[in-house]
Amino acid sequence: MSNIIEQPRFSCALGAQQTVVAIKRAVPVLHSGPGCSGKVSSLIGQGEGYAGGNTIPCTNASESEIVFGGEQKLRSVIDGAFKVIDADLYVVLTGCTSDIVGDDIGTIVSDYQKAGRPIVGVETGGFKSNNYISHELVANAIIDQYVDKLNESIKIEKGLVNVFATIPYQDPYWNGNLEEIKRILEGIGLKVNILFGNESNGIDEWKTIPNAQFNIVVSNWVGLKIAKHLEEKYGTPYYHFPYLPIGGVETSKFLREVGNFGELDENKVEAFIKKEEEKFYSFIERTADFMLEFRYGLPRKFYTILDSNYSIGFSKFLLNELGIIPGKQYVVEDTPEEFKSAIIKEFNKISEYRSAEVKFSVDGGEIQDDIRKGEHKNRALILGSSWERDLAKDIGADLLIISPPVAYRLVLNCGYAGYNGGLRAIEDIYNIVLNTYR
Repeated sequence: MSNIIEQPRFSCALGAQQTVVAIKRAVPVLHSGPGCSGKVSSLIGQGEGYAGGNTIPCTNASESEIVFGGEQKLRSVIDGAFKVIDADLYVVLTGCTSDIVGDDIGTIVSDYQKAGRPIVGVETGGFKSNNYISHELVANAIIDQYVDKLNESIKIEKGLVNVFATIPYQDPYWNGNLEEIKRILEGIGLKVNILFGNESNGIDEWKTIPNAQFNIVVSNWVGLKIAKHLEEKYGTPYYHFPYLPIGGVETSKFLREVGNFGELDENKVEAFIKKEEEKFYSFIERTADFMLEFRYGLPRKFYTILDSNYSIGFSKFLLNELGIIPGKQYVVEDTPEEFKSAIIKEFNKISEYRSAEVKFSVDGGEIQDDIRKGEHKNRALILGSSWERDLAKDIGADLLIISPPVAYRLVLNCGYAGYNGGLRAIEDIYNIVLNTYR
């Protein structure tokens, strides 16, 4: 049996550098070997942020640091970062070499914190976990080492919520998704700390995390540790929606459940939903003639090769709103065992009348071989990564790239969450289909 994993869809724990990059005016400072950061950026980058990509300060630990330790070099790099990069927050992340050697970054960072510097330290040696896990570690470290020290007294603000919904850059469409989630939550009367991306107020927004009336987790499992930590630390309750809401049905369900949890004005919630649904379904109605005319040339079956958040969300949307039948669904984020049963349960009830078979795998080659072995009598749709390009060609399927690595398209503010995301998904799917008619 081979120990080689072909085509992984996530990075090592150091991938949490992208979590930091996604915070306005925040800078990751890496204590790692040369090349580690570049490999992360090449897989899940596509955007440098304020100080990402080649701008990220790094100790570039070499043989000397491995033999004699790299603490002094780390101090030198931190000092240089303070001088050269004007930022609101600096987050020190470790790589494999420094974690194996045992450099004490906690003491180093603590010295700067005592001097009043806005700096946080997190051990993210690549061998310890992947970037799904380290995303939560970094968020909790910022809360504990920075946010908490600025809040001597907590003042709960009614209607204020913190949202933990997607991993920046690991989700290539994170910025657009967060913008839409913030828009619809504000539409039902909430004030939203979205924390990452263009719609966030950066560090000033993070500082108000303890003041939230409640927290919202829009993900199957990533973000739950953050929400539970905040519940233990500040007593903040949280609402959990276990997948990305896409389209009219699931977005309205999400908003109603949030409204009930937060005891919001039901009339205001329903008025917003009514307005958004009318707009959403008016666009769907315009496609009726197209769907009828091309019904034999449209995808009849779909496969997802995505993380659980996207896989469940798209499965519900494609089946219940577009009428495309699910094939086997592949969950690729190396899901912790304790969350697998909940994911399977979601696939067992993706509609009132249908379920979908789910397989957990981190091996892209294994997944593609599994799909190739199946029958392909009807046209299929694959939602996966750039690595599925050859698979789609081989079985005559259409491919929508959702998961990293993303090649063959540029992502700016595209997103698939919410009402607007559902419309964008329909456009993208059928544009790909129509492009095959020449």
